[in-house]
Amino acid sequence: MNLLPIEIKVNIEGDVAAALSALDGAGAATTTRRIWFAEDRDGVAEGRVRLLDAGVIVRFRNGGGPDELTVKLRPCTREQLVGRFEEAFDVTPITYRIEEDWSADRRVVAASLTHGHPSGALLGAVQPGADPTASIDAVQDQFLDICAPVVELDGLVALGPVLSTKAADVALGDLEVDLEAWRVAGLEFLEASIRVKPKSGENADELTARAERRQRKLEEAVRELGVTVSELPESKTHRVLTTLAAAGRP
Repeated sequence: MNLLPIEIKVNIEGDVAAALSALDGAGAATTTRRIWFAEDRDGVAEGRVRLLDAGVIVRFRNGGGPDELTVKLRPCTREQLVGRFEEAFDVTPITYRIEEDWSADRRVVAASLTHGHPSGALLGAVQPGADPTASIDAVQDQFLDICAPVVELDGLVALGPVLSTKAADVALGDLEVDLEAWRVAGLEFLEASIRVKPKSGENADELTARAERRQRKLEEAVRELGVTVSELPESKTHRVLTTLAAAGRP
């Protein structure tokens, strides 16, 4: 199997505006989007996130360009990604990506299948009473059927919207960092992330060692600016969805 690119994430706690200013993200060009997640309706009524707990994320994005519907498996294994989903591909309007996802000490494999739609086309799917699964296309449905066959997408409800503000390629020392702030239900998160791509001729141990050095550099660069790096391994998606489900917010 081919080596996977690695996305390294650092979650920042505290005052998001102050953190953005310290990281110089406030002056960078930003993209604002709204994000919804589909979850099991009965589970949400009980304050639970059954899809997320099964390693499945269904995400809708609107704003800043085409709408996007993403179906993601995280965590997953390379072994469960079979058939046409063994390797990444990009055939407009579909992008399929496999990568490692690192946050603090958590390291998992994630596979995501994104379908682009005209701006505003997905808004109907996230309205109260709508069926979020109606916009899932045949390839995404096949992806779940083959790679996560025990997961059922019946009876879903959209949670959100989350307000996302993203600044790409912000200079932080000699790193180019993506910054994304999320705001919803009284929560504020800021995530700094970089991607490490395999080099030609590099083996798995060499890639891991290089990514670990980049992770330390990112964490150190953030801390040197006086902002607080979260030690929590949970993703911002997990924290937002569990909060929305606990509040019973379809």
